[in-house]
Amino acid sequence: MLADIPEPWRALLTDVDDLLAKHRGDGPPVELHCVGGFVVAMCYSLARSTADLDVFEVVPATALGPLLAAAGRDTPLARKHGVYIDAGSRVATLPESYADRLTEIFPGTFVNMKLLVLERYDLALSKLERNIDRDLEDVQLLFGSGAFDVGVLRERYLNEVRPFVTGPVSRHDLTLDLWVEMIEELRGKGDGSSRP
Repeated sequence: MLADIPEPWRALLTDVDDLLAKHRGDGPPVELHCVGGFVVAMCYSLARSTADLDVFEVVPATALGPLLAAAGRDTPLARKHGVYIDAGSRVATLPESYADRLTEIFPGTFVNMKLLVLERYDLALSKLERNIDRDLEDVQLLFGSGAFDVGVLRERYLNEVRPFVTGPVSRHDLTLDLWVEMIEELRGKGDGSSRP
C-alpha cells in the first residue's frame, strides 16, 4: 500500500513507476532487485537512513539505463526528492541462489514495477566482501532484529558466496568468523565458532 512507504521514497517510487510504463510495454512489471540500506530500513524496520535505493539487477536489463538516467544520482528526480536509485551494488557478491529467495515489498502498490528484496541472510552476506563500517552496522542491526541462525549464515556463505568472492578467500573467511563472534557476543553466548 502506497501509504506504507515513507517519504521521500513514496514520491520518488511513484515517479519511477510512471517512468517505467514505457519500458514495460505489454510485458510484466519491471523487477528491481533491491539491496543495501534501503532494504535494511524498509523490511526490518531498523533505524537506518539512506539516500539511495541500491539495485543489484533490473529485469529486463534494458530498463536499467533509462532508470538511472531518470532517477540516478544528480538527476532532476533525485534533486526533487532528495533520494535516488543507484546501481553501485552490482559489484557485490550475492549468494548464488539469491533470486530464488527474493520477496516483493509493497505488493500491488505499483503498476509498472516490482520491488524485490533480499532475505535477511542474503542481505547480510551481500555486505561481506566490502565490509566497511556501515556494512558492519547493518549486519549488527540484522543480527539483533530477531532470530538469526549463524549455521544458515555459515552454510550459505560456504556454498553460495565463498566460491565466487574476489581477493583472498582467507580474508572473507576471517570476516565471517568475526561476524559470527560478534553475533554471539550480542546474544551473550560467547561460545566461539570454528572457521570454514
